[in-house]
Amino acid sequence: MPRQKSTHVDSPAAVGERLRAAREHAGLSQRQLSFPGCSPAYISRIESGDRIPSLQLLRELGRQLGVSEDYLATGSEVQGDRGGLLVEAEVALRLNDLGEAERVYSSLLEGGSTALRGEALAGLGQVAFRRGEPRAAIRLFEDALPLLGSDANHPDLADSLGRSYAMVGELESAIGIFERYLQSAAERSDAFQQIQFSVLLAHALIDSGNLGRAEELLGSALALASGSESPSVRAQLYWSQSRLHAERGDPVTAARFARRALEILRLTEDTYRTARAHQLLAHLELDRGNAQEALDLLAEGWPLLEGSANGLERAQYRLEEARALARLGRSEEAAALAMQISGLIADAHPEDAARSYSVLAGVFDDLGDRGRARELYELAAELLEPRNPNRFLVDIYSHLADIAESEGRKEEAYALMKKAVGMQKAVAETAPS
Repeated sequence: MPRQKSTHVDSPAAVGERLRAAREHAGLSQRQLSFPGCSPAYISRIESGDRIPSLQLLRELGRQLGVSEDYLATGSEVQGDRGGLLVEAEVALRLNDLGEAERVYSSLLEGGSTALRGEALAGLGQVAFRRGEPRAAIRLFEDALPLLGSDANHPDLADSLGRSYAMVGELESAIGIFERYLQSAAERSDAFQQIQFSVLLAHALIDSGNLGRAEELLGSALALASGSESPSVRAQLYWSQSRLHAERGDPVTAARFARRALEILRLTEDTYRTARAHQLLAHLELDRGNAQEALDLLAEGWPLLEGSANGLERAQYRLEEARALARLGRSEEAAALAMQISGLIADAHPEDAARSYSVLAGVFDDLGDRGRARELYELAAELLEPRNPNRFLVDIYSHLADIAESEGRKEEAYALMKKAVGMQKAVAETAPS
């Protein structure tokens, strides 16, 4: 039976995602894929959904990429070979259709080549990562690596694996992965990936308390990016500088860099990072006492985050909203939101849950409910203490000491402050060099 030809595309955006996924799967740049009558700039516009290509054009693009024009146009005809199924799964992942991506990746686990099985496991790892299941993601990525040969050929895997380790508090593992890939990128003189992994490594080092080395890395990345016109590169660097200055106790400079990152991201289609930039800047504005500005930023960013983040990330975003409401004296709204959030945090990984409980405790402290604040700080400490030394415990012990002192329990306050100082020294001694 002859194959039915498409007469139109289903959606310019979906065509662009399928074309980008197929091109990247084939290992081609936009310039390498171009041909007379179809420039790299035009391919870029197709991939961004700004142009609707003719079927003749899709046929030639498909011929070079090993997929049909029907697949590029509508996605309705998946290629009979398993490589076509892999492209379909990658498209579903890009469109955040995690259920479909999981279904197709799972279908590729049996009967294919070793490399294809590795790609499928890596894809399932990305599904788990996007769902906010970092431990499942780590297991899948680690299973994929021996089949793929080396994470040096798979930057997306290395990126997500390292970030998954960081999410569960295994910062040494995250740092090791980012360092290995940064070295590989330097050996290949791949400036873009050197910047990417310098930023990722810097974030992990900031989380571990090694601000000096993080600053050195960001300085090197800024030098590499000096001639870059990539908005995402500049936004990443501004974001990192903001985090560094926030950790150094300079919220004014931190807010300046966060605002630069947000201004750039607003011009892109990266809704997730744009929303997170709103969150970062709102957090800094709260620390500077600008609660209404923080609340306005959070309201602007929420529609961008709601459909692209996992449950824990949404809860952490709403925590900042509860903080802002409490600072503005809108106690009933803040308390209602805080109680709603507490149920979402309970199932998180202990490290994430502890950080969130600590922020939530601060909300109740601002509301004048010191008894509830103390309970939440103690719960956060209980979750973090088995992971000693931990820099977040320094703040938690300090807050508990303040509460104990305000309630007249001087000896307990002194003991808690002694714990905070001891923890601070332990963190400094164990920070990666």
